[in-house]
Amino acid sequence: MSNFPGTWDRLTLGGHPCDVYEPPRRNEHGYVVVYLHGVRLVGLRENAVYRGEFARHGLPVVAPVTGRSWWTDKICPEFDPNVTAERHVLDRVLPFVSERWGAAPPRVALLGTSMGGQGALRLALRHPNTFPVAAAIAPAIDFHQRFYDDDEETLPQMYPDAESARQDTAILHVHPLNWPRNLYFASDPADARWHDSAQKLRMKLSALGIPHECDLETTGGGHSWEYYDRVGPLAIEFIVRRLEHERLRVL
Repeated sequence: MSNFPGTWDRLTLGGHPCDVYEPPRRNEHGYVVVYLHGVRLVGLRENAVYRGEFARHGLPVVAPVTGRSWWTDKICPEFDPNVTAERHVLDRVLPFVSERWGAAPPRVALLGTSMGGQGALRLALRHPNTFPVAAAIAPAIDFHQRFYDDDEETLPQMYPDAESARQDTAILHVHPLNWPRNLYFASDPADARWHDSAQKLRMKLSALGIPHECDLETTGGGHSWEYYDRVGPLAIEFIVRRLEHERLRVL
């Protein structure tokens, strides 16, 4: 197998770019991954680690591009003046997944890194029946911390203040009686800015008795692609295992 098996294409959904990966051979149960990018908009097209894992598991991937929207349900002018990133995923990406691959929840999983990691958690927590499987790598959960950064341009356009942004973070969307059945997140202890929020999420989920898997011990690279590549295969293994669990679950 080559370092870059399968094919990536770029198409347009709702007027916005979207990368689509087709594995050499698709998994027999029709599982699909929706990948949510980070704040630097780096995709997976040239990433041999993720591409190899998607090929090995036969996972088609759709990766919408929504700018520095933080994947919230707030209008981000940089992305779209009328549609939020959350609605884009729900109203455009999921119908595309159904049309192209015949896949629908619970055969669709979320995977995200950094900004997209918190987006995957937040979307799953807000829509647990639609996204019962979600994996987040180095999730920037407490994104309100960036509100007053000199290089942060979008959050002040989306929220009136940092507290309003904090109220919309993934941790504040944890519901004690309605949660996604399969959550995974990993954060490097060397990630000085975002690791603490991953620890807070673990504590809240544990206190409420909400099942989840997390790796907050593996280190190597901090908040970087070096770390994303290190733990990515484990996150994808989790996705495949839990999608299979969902398929076999007795309702």
